[in-house]
Amino acid sequence: MPRIALKIEVPSYRAACVGVPLLTDMLRRHRAGASFVFALGPDRSGRALGHAWQPQLHGRAINTSLIGHFGLRPLLYGTLLPAPHIGSRCADILRRVRDDGFEVGLHGWDALRWLAEVDKADAGWSETQLKRAMAAFEEVFSTPPLLHAAAGWRGNPHSLRLTQRCNFAYASDTRGRHPFVPVWHGEIVRCPQIPTTLPTLDELADAKNPDPQMLRDRLLALTATPPPADHVFTLRVDPGATQRIDLIEELLTGWREQGYELTSIQALAAGLDVDKLPRHEIVVGQVAGRHGTLLLQGNEFLSDWRQAA
Repeated sequence: MPRIALKIEVPSYRAACVGVPLLTDMLRRHRAGASFVFALGPDRSGRALGHAWQPQLHGRAINTSLIGHFGLRPLLYGTLLPAPHIGSRCADILRRVRDDGFEVGLHGWDALRWLAEVDKADAGWSETQLKRAMAAFEEVFSTPPLLHAAAGWRGNPHSLRLTQRCNFAYASDTRGRHPFVPVWHGEIVRCPQIPTTLPTLDELADAKNPDPQMLRDRLLALTATPPPADHVFTLRVDPGATQRIDLIEELLTGWREQGYELTSIQALAAGLDVDKLPRHEIVVGQVAGRHGTLLLQGNEFLSDWRQAA
């Protein structure tokens, strides 16, 4: 049976408090597995006001009022209001996700700062951010994280290297086609990547006319023929996602009708032999519908050399 792993990103305090319970209830109704990845540090959503005209930090420009989209209070976090720490304030909710049978993983410390700074960050900054997030994860769950999923599919050679050094079992930091062992500038990082393979809702949406029916039909068309490898679909929990709960339910139903098992990244990783995975270069590039650059699965390592030989 073909599979779609659901990766659900939780980058903010409001997403954890409001969005997560809605989604776990829905997933249980559909008997669907999923991987929830959490940012666990300060929610500085108020800084989004300063970046409102920098769509590269958010993926797509949103043609709506920020206050109408997010509500007033979250847009004051980190500015006029203290930035709530997601891990400590939402610990009970996060543990309930794990206790309900869903995989839990790490989405970083401060998602907004990661998006703004990681591209040019040095090794020290990258390690500090990751170690803070790992410590917070262990405080909440009393176990180290196995899954790392970088905010915005962004990173640098240092952050990628840390997924191996910090003993993550697997990561989903990239966009691509199938699981692989990443190679950056000739350096093999022995932490397999299980990339997001499908476009996100915001990448498919028409900002002027975000028709839910169109989004559903476009995604289901992309999965109508099962791929050679399994799919990974990423859903970012924000006010737009919670407002689209009916659309998400229709997608789950549609994928079931297409014959897919809805599962977690952990389930995909369980069947992998790292020694037999292909090694692919990491390239920094763009995907349709999203501003800015991301980590992408490139060609198989040394494939050009082998073809020339």
